[in-house]
Amino acid sequence: METTNKAQRYPKEKNKVISGEFRASENFYQSDLILRNYLEHNVSKEGLAYMQDKLNYTGMEAAGPMNELSLLADHNGPELVKRNFFGENINEIRFHPSYWELMKRAVKSEMFRVKWEPGLRKQFLTETHRLGFSTGYLYAMSETGQYCPLCMTDGVARLIDIFCNEDDKARLLARIYTDKPEELFTGAMYLTEKTGGSDVGASITTATYRNETSYSLNGEKWFCSNANADIIFALARTDEGIKGTKGLSIFLVEKHLANGERNAIDVIRLKDKLGVRSMASAECNLTDTVGKMVGNEFEGFKVMVEMVNLSRLYNSVAALSIARRALIEAYQYLNARNTFGKPAIQHALIRTKLTELGALNVANFYLVWRAIKALDNADNGNEHEEQLFRIINPMAKKWSAEKGVYITRESMELMGGIGYIEDGVMPKLMRDMMVLPIWEGSGNIIILDMLRALGKSEGFKAIASEISRSAEQSEQYGAFLTEKLKDLISFGQELKQLPQDEMEATAKVFFEKLTSLYQISLLIDALNEGSKAWIDPSLKYLTEQYTAGGLQAVKPLSVAEVSGLIGWGF
Repeated sequence: METTNKAQRYPKEKNKVISGEFRASENFYQSDLILRNYLEHNVSKEGLAYMQDKLNYTGMEAAGPMNELSLLADHNGPELVKRNFFGENINEIRFHPSYWELMKRAVKSEMFRVKWEPGLRKQFLTETHRLGFSTGYLYAMSETGQYCPLCMTDGVARLIDIFCNEDDKARLLARIYTDKPEELFTGAMYLTEKTGGSDVGASITTATYRNETSYSLNGEKWFCSNANADIIFALARTDEGIKGTKGLSIFLVEKHLANGERNAIDVIRLKDKLGVRSMASAECNLTDTVGKMVGNEFEGFKVMVEMVNLSRLYNSVAALSIARRALIEAYQYLNARNTFGKPAIQHALIRTKLTELGALNVANFYLVWRAIKALDNADNGNEHEEQLFRIINPMAKKWSAEKGVYITRESMELMGGIGYIEDGVMPKLMRDMMVLPIWEGSGNIIILDMLRALGKSEGFKAIASEISRSAEQSEQYGAFLTEKLKDLISFGQELKQLPQDEMEATAKVFFEKLTSLYQISLLIDALNEGSKAWIDPSLKYLTEQYTAGGLQAVKPLSVAEVSGLIGWGF
């Protein structure tokens, strides 16, 4: 298998470019003090003990062999083989061998097995998402393209578990929690059509009754991520007279029929994407494609929301992973790079920029992991957490993606020209990051979703109660939190009374302020002896930014303080 020159990416000897010692992480788990501290305080001792070898394995692979495999898969994307030698349509999607090597590592990480294998699921029922995302977060630091198919796979497992019959559960879930890569079934959801895009209710794909176990699906799906999936959930209409999302039902579509034949899914073409190029996205025609209705007729969108919500969490974790990787790539380089007679990290402007990026990354980390924890709790019947998840899941998705793009771009700039060169990982990170503000709801869609949550759920009250509790616990920031929360509660009431256009136009600023204040409260909650190194400077930065408006002197952090903020350890 072709490999890139590892010495170029991790130079050990001194040269004209790297004049200091270049210390690159050899294990992204061991060098991530923030993640390790979080898991120590937020998962059970038994859960962490079970995942420990998987975390170490995935962290080591992501920092080492996966780098080369990921670059190979990115530069050698999937190919569509439309027909065979005899002119028969085979619609085969072929991948570079590196893609399957990456998939093996995903299976070995147990990001699915710990969630869906019956014995493990029973043992860790209250924390399955936190345990599964712990290795997924490390995996995505190296390979984000394949993290999309992995996301889809976990999503279809969720729908199968909640809505499918016992026979399908036993048969299909076993192919998802398998520890044998050659047995793994991956998943997909077919929503998007030319007519709608984000407006899923504009879907025109039809489903015609065949017999008591199946329907014939007909229509074109415009953006099918993981087009080579074995298990697909697709939306279609059984009654074209019922418009909007109310008329949609959902269908389980399998790549192979019970008799072993390929189901009728015609791959029109693969998408030529800016990023996440290792995995296959396609335009697909469904022509009398066999599907089984799942759940009740006309409740397809309600079923699909379960998968979309999980996908949004994956989107947030992917954004967090890329931003973390970009930040540490820059940090490693700046510690070794000499400019103007001293290590680059010693320049005040560089430390000031790293302070900003580090604080944004820390704030996003705790917001995203709070959403993961909320889903764990909601799945176990906690009503408060269910209401909270309804609003902080889209909040985390939007904020992590937008700030992640900024963190990645600024990290690339800190590295200078070498950060722009395709021999390294930064250009890939930048290209992969760019999809995340769009995938699973662009920014405007997310604002509208949070606005609906504000009016129809108790999510805002749940956030407000958590901010109030944090205020009571903090001498230093309690008054600040109380004052700003009072302003938001008052403005939130005014917001709901505005005409629709004004409400939508005003909502963006409101939710940005709410997100920032909630992140500050989460950092207060996460403060412990081990986390002070990154929590304290992040709180200082975030509170100052919340009220920023005038000119004032800036005292940069020291080199040691910057290192602490980034949570860097060996």
